Amino acid sequence: MKIVIVGCGKVGLTLVEYLLKDRHEITVVDKNAMRLKNALSNLDVMTYVGDGTSFTTLNNAGISSADLLIAVMNSDEMNLLCAVIAKKAGNCKTIARVRNPVYTSELEFLKRELDISMIFNPELAAAVKISRIFNFPTAERIEVFANRAVELIHFRMKQDSKLCGVSLADIRSKYRCNVLVCTVERGDEVFIPSGNFTLQAGDYVSIVGSRANTHEFFRTFGSGMRKIPDAMIIGGGKIGYYLAKSLIESGIKVKVIDNQQQRCEELAELLPEADIICGDGTDRNLILEEGLLDASGFAALTSIDEENILLSLYARKKINSKIITKINRISYEDVIEQMDLDTIVNPNVVSTELVVTFVRSMQYTMDSNIETYRALNDGKAEALEFAVKEGSKVVGIPLMELKRKPKVLISCIIRNGKVTIPGGQDTIEVGDNVIVVHTLDDINNLDDILA
Repeated sequence: MKIVIVGCGKVGLTLVEYLLKDRHEITVVDKNAMRLKNALSNLDVMTYVGDGTSFTTLNNAGISSADLLIAVMNSDEMNLLCAVIAKKAGNCKTIARVRNPVYTSELEFLKRELDISMIFNPELAAAVKISRIFNFPTAERIEVFANRAVELIHFRMKQDSKLCGVSLADIRSKYRCNVLVCTVERGDEVFIPSGNFTLQAGDYVSIVGSRANTHEFFRTFGSGMRKIPDAMIIGGGKIGYYLAKSLIESGIKVKVIDNQQQRCEELAELLPEADIICGDGTDRNLILEEGLLDASGFAALTSIDEENILLSLYARKKINSKIITKINRISYEDVIEQMDLDTIVNPNVVSTELVVTFVRSMQYTMDSNIETYRALNDGKAEALEFAVKEGSKVVGIPLMELKRKPKVLISCIIRNGKVTIPGGQDTIEVGDNVIVVHTLDDINNLDDILA
């Protein structure tokens, strides 16, 4: 696809690097010629120096033939204006970065009224990810389909897991769990497992089902469901605010420590349910006095990466709790990965992954009836959501009689809002949404699953 990226800051550059891997044709627009030269000289992209809110600039950058524009300048308003102009000038899909908390409750309105395909907020996206981890500590990743009616949850099997030695057939027949194990990664191999497949410690497992049923699965096997009762957050910036707000809404007690008096006063008004402490969160004595040793969750979210790393390493030695470390720079990620940190969250990477997922979904759906696309297991497998249309060859045939390609799993059928883990007698009907998991390279339409 032809993609125009307006803004060559950290997010813009990260997007370029990610999207180049998928072989898109990219043009980057920025006012600063030196920034373009220094950041992109070794990358296979086109560049254009100019104002991203100018019709002339966008026109000269090729917006008339572009499939997508992504606006990631420093100003929210400029990004919104850029997206509107691009839509009018090129009739392409548009994505805008909007970071101001004032707009948080208005994002759907802005998308609808300005006809913007996607609006993302890096700080909000990072907070949502952290909140999800604190609410569901065992899950390493959660995907949603069918307007959040279906969850695809990834987790790592521990040595003491009750699932060790359990066959997939027993999960449904013996334990009455209405979920489906759709992929298992063991070593370098990814399996679309059959019913006689037996789980082992160390397996990276993905299960799919309705939200209620996936959570019932974890309750049955005694892990993953118990959210933390409380959390200590160091840093009351945007991510700290979004996270605290989300955790409070989930019923989790929150303590926020920030060293700016004015910010603490603002947080006290915005988050009356939270315990706001004004002080230096890097002071070991302070965080011990404020209850670090009793904290069930700890998040180091200051603006300085080094502080967050040191705080997390210290907390790691003191408590056996869920610890989150926010890191903005990715230059030393190979070094950071070797440290004894629990979970690392990079807001720029989180938001970039959201955008890349949208781009891949858009790419896959241009010539298909795919509604949602998700890459699984580092791209070794895919989950695709299809809307079933008239004329499909799979309609009305019991699944046990459907001649499917190997390594293809029909994991969910959603009909009138009801999620079904299908059996051999179930059929796919017009109007259904169907989630297919596979490890092939040529599934672009629902009928492509047929042998």
